[in-house]
Amino acid sequence: PVKGPRAELVLSVRAGIADTDKVLRPLAVLAASPQVEGLVVAPGASLDVGEPLWPGAPFTSVLVAEPGGLVEDLELDEPLDPVRFLPLLPMTPNEAAWKRVHGAQALQERWLNQGTDLRDPSRKSVPLE
Repeated sequence: PVKGPRAELVLSVRAGIADTDKVLRPLAVLAASPQVEGLVVAPGASLDVGEPLWPGAPFTSVLVAEPGGLVEDLELDEPLDPVRFLPLLPMTPNEAAWKRVHGAQALQERWLNQGTDLRDPSRKSVPLE
């Protein structure tokens, strides 16, 4: 379609700490969710693959963050809408449950206040009390 949301998903984790190259299949599943399930992927949404994102990962889902951080939007010729590059922030099951109750903004603030390294592929859940 000429009009409508266009997005690419961006997952950024530090290499060499975990077997993160195995994230490609779960990432493809997440990227296909708009076409398969009719979802519009937008900032603040949670996407869950129901299994670890890579072997041994403490994360089974991601939080879709605001675009414009790591990769700027790609403007296309009119009348096409721009392509937005949406960062994906890995969430532990406890963080995902907490986010459902308190919201995406509250979880992001908690991560920020705790100095959480969201690129650490082996990080523990942020304290949620």
